[in-house]
Amino acid sequence: MKKQNPPKQFLKMARTITNKRAKIVIEHILKHGFITTEDLETKYGYNHPPRAARDVREAGIPLETFKVKDRKGRSIAAYRFGDFSKIQKNKLSGRAVFSKEFKEELFKMQSGRCAICNGTFETRYLQIDHRVPYEVAGDKASTKKETSEFMLLCASCNRAKSWSCEHCINWEQEKDKDICSKCYWGNPENYLHIALRTVRRLDILWEENEIKSYDRLRTLAEQEKTPLPDFVKKTLEKQFKN
Repeated sequence: MKKQNPPKQFLKMARTITNKRAKIVIEHILKHGFITTEDLETKYGYNHPPRAARDVREAGIPLETFKVKDRKGRSIAAYRFGDFSKIQKNKLSGRAVFSKEFKEELFKMQSGRCAICNGTFETRYLQIDHRVPYEVAGDKASTKKETSEFMLLCASCNRAKSWSCEHCINWEQEKDKDICSKCYWGNPENYLHIALRTVRRLDILWEENEIKSYDRLRTLAEQEKTPLPDFVKKTLEKQFKN
């Protein structure tokens, strides 16, 4: 594959990026023309290759995703630079670093719960998340961060949000902040859609002494040979009718 020929201004800006994963991706592409998910896993030891590519995009560098064959002939993703004219200079410094106090404030506001699944976690297991994805809105120029623009998510929900957002048309094309703010992943308390799909979602965790109730539901669902989510829906419908 023919190597890309980045403009000198791009090379100068790329050198200012400090994120380790982003720098590895950029340097590899500069040397080889592209980088594959196989390269990221086997050569650099990253178990979640899309996260490394996302680091580059978060730094304001456009990447294109395309398909190649791995060593076993399977189709895998690869990344190369996108349109150099679309570099977002305001993002080259990367995301803002949040203080411990800021996270503690969010933790108190959410009573130690993940904003999506409502599970309770220790502070260290919750991650600060931009309600409107950083890739869409970036960080405000002001160093003052408003807690209303962020939430805490557990690692599992944060990964689920990342996957859903990265496959949303608004993420890929329009990057409309208002659309994101009306999405479940940006405002789970009051939303109109999930990645532009007209659906509703309810994440429920049963914890500690609630587990007996979950086990009872699962047993009843198995007796009716009904998937547990469908059984819960049917149970709710019966309750509404009564």
